[in-house]
Amino acid sequence: MKILSTVLKIKSHFLITLFCFAVVSTACAGPLPFAKPEDVGFSSTRLNRIDTILKADTSSGKLVGAVVMIARKGKIAYFKSFGMRDKAVSAPLKTDAIFRIYSMTKPFVSVATMILHEEGKLFLSDPISKYLPEYSEMKVGVVEVDKSTDNEILKTVVAYEPITIQDLLRHTSGMTYGVFGWSLIKTEYLKAGINSPDQTLEEMSKKLAKIPLVNEPGTLWEYSRSTDILGRLVEVASGMTLDKYLEKKIFKPLGMRDSGFYVKKRNLNRIAEQSAKNPTLLNITKPPKMLSGGGGGVSTASDYVRFCQMLLNGGQLEATRILSPKTVEYMTSDHLGPLANRTDRWFLPGDGYGFGLGFAVRTKTGESTWPGTIGDYWWGGWAGTYFWIDPKEELIVVYMMQDPSSRMYYRRLIRNLVYQAVIE
Repeated sequence: MKILSTVLKIKSHFLITLFCFAVVSTACAGPLPFAKPEDVGFSSTRLNRIDTILKADTSSGKLVGAVVMIARKGKIAYFKSFGMRDKAVSAPLKTDAIFRIYSMTKPFVSVATMILHEEGKLFLSDPISKYLPEYSEMKVGVVEVDKSTDNEILKTVVAYEPITIQDLLRHTSGMTYGVFGWSLIKTEYLKAGINSPDQTLEEMSKKLAKIPLVNEPGTLWEYSRSTDILGRLVEVASGMTLDKYLEKKIFKPLGMRDSGFYVKKRNLNRIAEQSAKNPTLLNITKPPKMLSGGGGGVSTASDYVRFCQMLLNGGQLEATRILSPKTVEYMTSDHLGPLANRTDRWFLPGDGYGFGLGFAVRTKTGESTWPGTIGDYWWGGWAGTYFWIDPKEELIVVYMMQDPSSRMYYRRLIRNLVYQAVIE
């Protein structure tokens, strides 16, 4: 009995030690190792141009606050915050601030989908109606003109092809957002309350299935609710709610402690706010009814750079593998081909870019008005968050702010300031 008791004590102590080690390891996990800029091919003097401009912009009130993180060759060369977290209470912005990332949620859901793909639980060629029966008989809107009144009339025809999972991932589903430009179909989104947060993901999906598509599936890139529907599909295919699936498969394994769909009570004093009251940003202080995989996420620069480094490493971060290298290569390849041959303002990837499975992907050295490298991929959030990954340069940049009105200006600015600082 005495020997048995001793063995049990040793086993108990071992398990407790193992548990404590795991907790401490997780708690102490930083974003990535740090390095001097010159050690990873940057000029410190040139990187300091970021400081000069952002300090001036926050001092003048042009910019409320921003966090910038730049990593190269797996190490952080630059990580600074500027301005205010909440101007209303004179709270300075710190590097651990939590941001509403809006459409930067989309890459999370795209990766989640590809995890299910690797597990054989779905195929990208599957029609989404296999998982969401409400999409079995989709119709495409056709606008005609009433000759007697000259008014436009919305009619429908049966869709020639079904919407596939690949269509959702690359935004060729025929869906739209209802906010970019105007059309009779887009007004139907507003009438149906598709944008309302006061509904579940399942409820929104069923509403959306009743609205005509703006295009035949697979024929045109149109930024849309596709990733929200993809999130619902992930729920059905996995048997878990989207938030729980992302937590289990991505956030927890990668040590992304502050990523999710809302901010826990103990961290409310870390939320970055905008200076103006309009437009109203998402309420992230409590669990949402609508788990928007297309735009409802929150994160920090530190969390997001770990997610990006996993992708840059071919699906693995440290000892944790999320995807295979071939899957990441597939995701970050252009999936549009000739469908990217557009120059209108609503082709958000921009000139010189196609679109992969969750990201805009650069296909040409020139054409784009901002610097980059063939193969770099990026996306951004409506309130001003932005990231890109340049595999050839082993470069990751995460930029966080909360100001919808100036997001495009700062995206271009940060691109220019980062690449001009690369000296080898």
